[in-house]
Parts: sequence; structure tokens; C-alpha cells
Amino acid sequence: MEVLKVSSHSNPNAVAGALAGVIREHGHAEIQAIGAGAINQSVKAIAIARGFLSPSGIDLVCVPAFTDIEIDGEERTAIKLIVQPK
Repeated sequence: MEVLKVSSHSNPNAVAGALAGVIREHGHAEIQAIGAGAINQSVKAIAIARGFLSPSGIDLVCVPAFTDIEIDGEERTAIKLIVQPK
């Protein structure tokens, strides 16, 4: 599954474009985010991507889950947002 990593400084329009491209190519994607700001940008990107894909007849759903990832040798808990067509 294609994984997009989002930070609190990510541009939601850019993430939405990348997300729409991954959905068109692979049919599903995963967004990883750590922290409230990153989650905020991720949710905005999903909403924008829905607008990009709706003219093609694609409606998106998002399934949130926790995941453990390693950053600089340290174990962190992230939110993963699994995005797929409805």
C-alpha cells in the first residue's frame, strides 16, 4: 500500500493532489501522521481529494487506525488513515 507521510507543515492541496494520484493509480492509499497539526492537514487533504476525484465518480472513505513507527531509533505512535473508494 502506498504510504503518504504528512506533517503539520504539509500543504493540504499538495497532499490532496498526491493522494488523488495514488488513488487513481493503486485504488487505495495510507496517510501517516503524528500529532494534532499533522492530523488536521491530513483530514483537510482527504476532503480536498474527494473534490478532485468526485467528477470521475470516485467517492472516498477514510478508516483511522493506530500504528507504531520508528523515528530516529525511537518508537512513536502515529495515526494512519486508510483511504479507499466507497
